[in-house]
Amino acid sequence: MVKKCILMGIILCFLLGTLYAESTLIIRCDDIGMCHSVNMAAKELLETGIPVNFSIMFPCSWIPEALELLKPYDHVSCGVHLVLNSEWQEYKWGPVAGAMAVPSLVDSNGYFFPTRALFEANNPKIEDVERELRAQIERALNSGLKISYMDYHMGTATSTPEYQALLMKLAKEYHLGISRFYEEIDTKSIYNIDPNAKTDSLLAYLEELPEEGTYLMVFHIGRTFPEMNAMTDTHPWGLKEMSRHRQAELDALVNPEFQKLLKKKNITLLTYDQLLNEKGPEQLKNPY
Repeated sequence: MVKKCILMGIILCFLLGTLYAESTLIIRCDDIGMCHSVNMAAKELLETGIPVNFSIMFPCSWIPEALELLKPYDHVSCGVHLVLNSEWQEYKWGPVAGAMAVPSLVDSNGYFFPTRALFEANNPKIEDVERELRAQIERALNSGLKISYMDYHMGTATSTPEYQALLMKLAKEYHLGISRFYEEIDTKSIYNIDPNAKTDSLLAYLEELPEEGTYLMVFHIGRTFPEMNAMTDTHPWGLKEMSRHRQAELDALVNPEFQKLLKKKNITLLTYDQLLNEKGPEQLKNPY
């Protein structure tokens, strides 16, 4: 009889654990501060009240607007979107440290190279990379925002083992997390999905999300303003009508069905501020 009760208890605990199993989801939106249309999309998403993570491009000229609109909100975790490329044909930016301080990172006009291939072809010096990344981090830390993490625009700042080691060093020195370095599980992206199908695709991906684990979804939001309509990606594989794609990603995130599905599946939205507080930079692991 005692053995039977113990067995029933184990089964009950298992069933309750399954019933209340919970997954956590990190929503990360990149390129905040890049331009006005991205900033206005960020504001619209913030007004929904859902916890989000915004990766901010501190070399870009729309940073002052981004800082002002972010300061009133406490449900956003802010990160440094480490930039070593400037990919748009009509809109360019250069290093925070100044072109003369990091000459191996810039073209003849003082701008970052548009692609990783051109960046690498210029034989960038590791000391220039470190100087520039430090300048971006320090601008972020002095911005008035609470900065919790770093990530990397176009993957350039993690493109070699040497750069990866540098990021780990900087994270520990500045007490920051690094996106993807907390063993988050990348989910499917809606980046390449037709704009008319992005919301349905996001909902479908969420339906398929396993009941346990910490998952990361990366978005590129924006508004279909003339400013963004005028931008052309330098990459031959770059998406056409990027403003429509960015607007559709915003629409998917602010759709009430998205929030309903989060509740239905008992998915908790997590921020890097929480991860940093819980794990610190000491528990970062290089995923590459």
